[in-house]
Amino acid sequence: MDRQAANIVITGFSGSGKSLAAREVARRLNWSFIDTDAEIVKLAGKPIADIFQQEGESRFRELERQIIEKACQQEQSVIAIGGGAIVDPGNYELLAKSGFIFCLEAKPETIYQRLFQGITYGSEPEVRPLLAEDNPLERISELKASRQRYYANVDWTVHTDRLSIDQVAEEVIRGWRLLRHAHHPHLNPLPSRERKLGSQLKADKDIACRVTTATQSYPVFVGYGLLDSLGEKIKGSGLSGVITIISDEAVFSIYGTKVAESLKQAGFTVNSFVVLPGEESKSMDSAVKIYDFLVEWRVERDDILVALGGGMVGDLAGFVAATFLRGIPWIQVPTSLVAMVDASIGGKVGVNHPQGKNLIGAFYQPSFVLADCQTLTTLSQRELTSGWAEVVKYGLIVDKDFFEFLEANGDKLVKLEPDVVSQAIARSAAIKAHIVSQDEKERGIRIILNYGHTIAHGLEAATQYRRFLHGEAVAIGMMGAAKLSQKLGLLSPETVGRQQSLLQKFGLPVKCHYARGAAISEITTAMELDKKVRAKAIRWVLLEDIGQAAIRSDVSPQDVLGVLRELL
Repeated sequence: MDRQAANIVITGFSGSGKSLAAREVARRLNWSFIDTDAEIVKLAGKPIADIFQQEGESRFRELERQIIEKACQQEQSVIAIGGGAIVDPGNYELLAKSGFIFCLEAKPETIYQRLFQGITYGSEPEVRPLLAEDNPLERISELKASRQRYYANVDWTVHTDRLSIDQVAEEVIRGWRLLRHAHHPHLNPLPSRERKLGSQLKADKDIACRVTTATQSYPVFVGYGLLDSLGEKIKGSGLSGVITIISDEAVFSIYGTKVAESLKQAGFTVNSFVVLPGEESKSMDSAVKIYDFLVEWRVERDDILVALGGGMVGDLAGFVAATFLRGIPWIQVPTSLVAMVDASIGGKVGVNHPQGKNLIGAFYQPSFVLADCQTLTTLSQRELTSGWAEVVKYGLIVDKDFFEFLEANGDKLVKLEPDVVSQAIARSAAIKAHIVSQDEKERGIRIILNYGHTIAHGLEAATQYRRFLHGEAVAIGMMGAAKLSQKLGLLSPETVGRQQSLLQKFGLPVKCHYARGAAISEITTAMELDKKVRAKAIRWVLLEDIGQAAIRSDVSPQDVLGVLRELL
């Protein structure tokens, strides 16, 4: 059978917690939730017990088949089906083709307690018509035994007797990840290069791509004027609770009122905490001040943080979200170009240490990312220019066609022409999302995203994060990496020159003209603390050609020093 991974189907006997668990799985994955029994009630206009009593079980099963056929046409849905639905071979075939089937198991005594003694998962017990007999425990045992061979034919079984709904949901998601990888190891390929850049996915026209990792699945929205829809998108994602906006003074003064109003109109209570602009605020001191604020306002685990700002704000707010109450939901609303295409996607959060950038942090995915390209119009020219470095990087490491798109449209992009800008940002986000989906915690392919970053982080740390914007340092670092690639015989001088020309077209630096006060020894010391160091050797991200990255650990210190002297 041709197996798809489009949906998750949850079955099991009455009282196993199917609907509650399916709803929680859907919430965590940001997928749709379908309860076939609830849909049958809507379709028939009467309770299930009345359908059985007035029209018989055969009519119920007929309605059930109609609902299942409709549900199986969906994608990214968690479908809770009635306990007897899977007995029908036609239903089973449809469901098995649509996705992976999970059965929630429980002992007859556990089911009896949940259905008849009020020991439930937090909802009122509901006795199904087929169990309405004098000895319900005996009937549960008989009916369950008759269905057991069908339940045994599922993809994954979860024994729920001693598990909470949260634990059941975690087990379902864990099983789904493993099944998905086993059946579709190359699922979620990078969109075809023949597709138009920035092509949209699924029904929401604003979704540029989706990140799907072992811990989370979430959309990345890209478009113009999206800030006004933020509240509705949060509401539509199933999140609830008090929202705390984390921002910096510069961004909040421009967009704070607009964002807060969008959230309030959607019915949310809103607080805000504002830090000073600049990399100095990405520190443990700032994190502790935010913790104090959240404690003062009695923020709970289901409440939400919204990171409104550039990469610094996203890293700081994400770090707080990951660590406060051991993790609360958060949303990325990037307002800088570098944050839109890089920092906001992938869940890398953290704060700086005096001896190195992002040395204290975690991998903690947001619930979604919303990038309103219109906010780029209020960036300073230097900040905007800085962001193009990360965009150019994606063409260099992954996508030669995208690199050529940037070469052909550089003038339009610099002028922020809306159509090409949205295409470039959507494409960059899709590349980042594709890589992150394969390697959430940077154990493999994700390291290629650090092209240029080893030298960049060294420059930033050696200058106390005060002389460079991140993209400026990355542009210089990419030139260093390209020169190292040439020294190792990987890259031709012509390709190095082509990279340099594109960086200069966007106004990015290719040498450290205003960092002469930084000694080479300080830069190399900071580089040795880089997160890509293994066994005291730096794993360099280099190039073999445009669109083809390579990882090397055999770069000699002499070559590194030679390149740094060229850059300084």
